[in-house]
Amino acid sequence: MNIGNIAVFILVGLIAGFLASLVVMGRGRGWFWNLIIGILGAVFGGWLAGLVHFSIGYGIFGQIVIAFVGAVILLLIWRVLFRRGGKK
Repeated sequence: MNIGNIAVFILVGLIAGFLASLVVMGRGRGWFWNLIIGILGAVFGGWLAGLVHFSIGYGIFGQIVIAFVGAVILLLIWRVLFRRGGKK
């Protein structure tokens, strides 16, 4: 993995994490948490897409979509597991 690939991976993570935070939480979580959410989402989304043999293409747009879907799923799981306060 060269420096260009790492830069693209970070960029995809930031974009996907920010978009997923907006959709699930209603606002961004800050650049650091958006990056973490996006990178974890990219790994999870890539694994899940490979598991079901789904491909959206090899461009950066496809990477962002897969990372976004993975990040949204992870944030929804996080929300269910660690719900604050709450209705009983």
